[in-house]
Amino acid sequence: MSIWIASVWTRSTWMRSTWVRRIGRGLTGSAAVLTLTAASVVSQELRLEPHQELARDLFQELIEINTTESEGTALAVEAMARRLLAAGFPEEDVQIVGPNDRKLNLVARLRGRDTGRAPILLLAHLDVVEALRSDWTLDPWTFTERNGYYYGRGVTDNKDDAAIYMANLIRYKEEGFVPDRDIIVALTADEEGGPANGVRWLLANRRDLIDAEYALNEGGDGALKDGVRQLNSVQASEKVYQNFNLRATNRGGHSSLPRDDNAIYELATVLTRISQYDFPVMLNEVTEAYFRGTAAVEGGSIAEDIRSVLENPENERAVGRLRAFPHLNARLRTTCVATRLSGGHANNALPQTAEALVNCRILPNHNPAQVLLTLRELAGPRVEVTASGQPNPSPPSPLTPDVMGPIERITEEMWPGVPVVPVMSTFATDGLYLRRAGIPTYGVSGIFMDVDDVRAHGQDERILIESFYEGQEFLYRLVKALAGTIL
Repeated sequence: MSIWIASVWTRSTWMRSTWVRRIGRGLTGSAAVLTLTAASVVSQELRLEPHQELARDLFQELIEINTTESEGTALAVEAMARRLLAAGFPEEDVQIVGPNDRKLNLVARLRGRDTGRAPILLLAHLDVVEALRSDWTLDPWTFTERNGYYYGRGVTDNKDDAAIYMANLIRYKEEGFVPDRDIIVALTADEEGGPANGVRWLLANRRDLIDAEYALNEGGDGALKDGVRQLNSVQASEKVYQNFNLRATNRGGHSSLPRDDNAIYELATVLTRISQYDFPVMLNEVTEAYFRGTAAVEGGSIAEDIRSVLENPENERAVGRLRAFPHLNARLRTTCVATRLSGGHANNALPQTAEALVNCRILPNHNPAQVLLTLRELAGPRVEVTASGQPNPSPPSPLTPDVMGPIERITEEMWPGVPVVPVMSTFATDGLYLRRAGIPTYGVSGIFMDVDDVRAHGQDERILIESFYEGQEFLYRLVKALAGTIL
């Protein structure tokens, strides 16, 4: 087995004993940076420690089980339960539960000392989005190693975390680690979609299995750009997902006699208005922390504009320049975009109906009812706008020193000079259900991803092999620190 690697490690004993590598150093300003570029290095041997071999085996086993909505999670849950039982976990601490035989969830518990401290929950979903072999250059259901990457559907969303949590839980057991509180691992169904979302089901039916002081989840990764580790993000909040239906109607007629009141044109005019409308800038605790951290990493004119907006959110020039960067713009304001469109009923008839779906990602401090009113104002009286389903806003998780402190310390130990930056996700995760239920949730993994090559849900999904094992070590240390170290 080989890997393409190049990175800086000055304070990581486990890596010195595990990897055969060349040591290099790069600088950005005064901070040391770490690089991972396949093109600039030579292949070197990767020697896995037993806990890393276990993580790889679990990862492969999970990837090669199809867990799309149509297939369900039962096979994956049963496979992981067998691993835990074989490692000596008692049956009562390995629970398989769910609404039916296909949509199962696994909840495992490593018992801690009876200190009265509430457990911590480690959450990862086992379901993945569909992947067609014809859309990929590789088989999405075969765990493939190539040129320093692992490939397969789910390697970044979210079976990497699932394999790491499982391997680390077994490692704690083998080491005789007794934490100050219970550590719970929950591997769940239907996060990507489907009628049996595992977290919602557990909260409604078996909250006793997952009740915790707080949870770790997906949603926060390390940012890797041009081979340089820029920051380690911690997701502490997320936008609210809400769809709106737009509908234009009229009496129609023969296509040989066009009129001004054409349903398709009317709808198109409204969609153009929506595309040109910017919701107001609305900052909150998490986004302010994100922009402060981003400014420190970016530098230059972008940093100047960010600091200007932090000082004055109504600075139209600075806001206008930041709008050109989708990942920044999406964290400044609520966004709405048309994603579905249909209209007409015959080739030779004026359309009687035209419909569109507009998908909005609403800031957690922005009332969805106000977004609906804004869309109706933009639509005018001739296009109907209705909300589809109920929004699920969730409160941000507090950036407490008890959680952020260990994350910052371990990040500095493993990647000196790399900052920790809180982030609000523009997408949704199962963390929203936990937050709504009073369980603060933090998305953090220590797995560095190329920000210019995001493949989750896409073709040839892949993860850097080195990043996977670094994330395993990061989460091993972090959970130990959060749970309390008693050997």
